[in-house]
Amino acid sequence: MASLEDSARMLHALLRDSHLSAFEELPALVAHHADEAGLRRACIYVADIQELVLREATGQGLDAGAGGRELRVDATLPGRVFRDAQSYSAPVDGRIQHWLPVLDGTERLGVLHLETDDGPDEATRAAMEGLASLVGLLLVSKRHHSDSYARLTRVSPMTVSAEMQWTLMPPRTFANKRVTIAATMEPAYATAGDAFDYALAGDTAHLAVFDAMGHDTSAGLTANLAMATCRNQRRQGHSLTEARDAIEATLIEQFAQSRYATAVLADLDLNTGVLTWINCGHHPPVLIRGRRWTTHLNCTPTHPLGTNLGRATTVCREHLEPGDQLLLYTDGIIEARDAKGREFGRDRFVDFVIRHQADGLPAPETLRRLVRAVLEHHDGHLSDDATVLLCEWHGASETAEPVQDPGTSHSISPMD
Repeated sequence: MASLEDSARMLHALLRDSHLSAFEELPALVAHHADEAGLRRACIYVADIQELVLREATGQGLDAGAGGRELRVDATLPGRVFRDAQSYSAPVDGRIQHWLPVLDGTERLGVLHLETDDGPDEATRAAMEGLASLVGLLLVSKRHHSDSYARLTRVSPMTVSAEMQWTLMPPRTFANKRVTIAATMEPAYATAGDAFDYALAGDTAHLAVFDAMGHDTSAGLTANLAMATCRNQRRQGHSLTEARDAIEATLIEQFAQSRYATAVLADLDLNTGVLTWINCGHHPPVLIRGRRWTTHLNCTPTHPLGTNLGRATTVCREHLEPGDQLLLYTDGIIEARDAKGREFGRDRFVDFVIRHQADGLPAPETLRRLVRAVLEHHDGHLSDDATVLLCEWHGASETAEPVQDPGTSHSISPMD
């Protein structure tokens, strides 16, 4: 059993040794320091981009998955830990095997495997949870400059356009006491013209979804330019209208009106719940209230960005209530067709989100299952990019419900 002193010593030593280490060195570092605290056989598993499998980080350089196990997210106990973001323990061969979620905030990165001789006491469980938290921070600090991490999270070759998009995207999940934001994008290895973005600045959450014309590298460049210009404008404190005008000018300068993108640009006041947005030739956002009532937030659209058609820009506003969910999406989600030509459809899309949220699933897991459903409807292959961004406003900070703690632990039988 690990004492509080053992736990503190382990975390301090691991943090100290991690400063001058690369991603490939983390598995051995974590296993070494965990072992000294009585936590045996530490192994790190990282989720692939599509969140279909968990791949063991072996530290063996260029062949990122060399010698490592690959576990299905939808068919294994570690996959359940990843899906639920909750720890589970089970007896295996006379020892206790533990699986813990590895998170960056609320972004699901993977899982951590540990073993102990006996059922953990409070101090040991605190040590395991502290280690899983630190592993999440270390993965995030190393992944941006690690090709090995990128290879580990890919099970198929990636196109140049998708490489651009994923490099530019923010994390797919963020949450605090006032807001939860989750997003997903497919086809993960060949996305081209879609992009999502969000950021917080003080009491404002900035949200955006872009859908560029075409499905090629030029579409990716169009979406990248639109998003980069939007970020540049908001970081200078400019309004939504000014950002829209700047994106229009950038795309026209670069493509001379031969390329364009539709978009929704939005700001959410996290204190008041006032949503302000502009629709640039895009599908209207969907508002879900009380997990059952929905409406489309219609706003007179201006023209798609980069077309210079001269349509006026209308800024629209909606007052959200605590618990309201906002869906921004691109047409690939609703226009995916099955073998008989039937669209997945907007009603099915919204109903899917409502039903799975009513079941208590976290927003990232709801979107993961939504993408699986859309892909299955389209026989596993999308002909257009499909992107969804879900934003839930919990209310002003003094009245907001706390975000669910992902550290809850359960004990189950090996056959559960």
